[in-house]
Amino acid sequence: MSQVSPDKLTVFSDYVCPFCYLGRAAMQQYRERADDPPDVEWHVFDLRGYKRNEDGTIDNDVEDGKDDDYFAEVRDNVERLKDEYGVDMTLDFSLDVDSWNAQKVALFLQQSYDEATFLAFHERAFEALWQEGRDIGDVDVLVDIASDAGVPEDEVRDAVADDHLDDELEARFEDATELGITGIPTFVYDGHAARGAIPPEQFDRLVDGA
Repeated sequence: MSQVSPDKLTVFSDYVCPFCYLGRAAMQQYRERADDPPDVEWHVFDLRGYKRNEDGTIDNDVEDGKDDDYFAEVRDNVERLKDEYGVDMTLDFSLDVDSWNAQKVALFLQQSYDEATFLAFHERAFEALWQEGRDIGDVDVLVDIASDAGVPEDEVRDAVADDHLDDELEARFEDATELGITGIPTFVYDGHAARGAIPPEQFDRLVDGA
């Protein structure tokens, strides 16, 4: 089972989750003002895995209880938090975008490159989707944003085609659910957890109260 480092602020998230994008911004605001914030460790969590067919496509007709009223409430909450946190983002939720390929590239970079390279790609993946409205499931888009982090095109394409990364992502998702992660974003520090796009001041309570 994957381990959560007790001295790091561990984040479970998915690029296609609007609240992950908002929670990331709130966490950055907390870290900028905190005297000695903990290091951050990112873990992928496949938000739409339950909708994924065996061929890798997403079946948006899967019954999950998320009707028009649910998405209207999500839009209202995202709009409110976007203004509250001062976040620049589009409210196009890109429901047809699948982040699996982006998760594979992110995992490859975590394993094969230094943290700075991973974070450069990680930040650009979020921005590409939520600020620029680009399809981060498209390999060409991933090649483009990874190039900003200095990652060669052939390595990105090889990562997307790597079946072993598929297996590892699936195993990590199972590990996360065994750890009790049922929704995202989830922030974990020293055995304590908070879920959702929590405000910056709640990170103080999560870390200082751990």
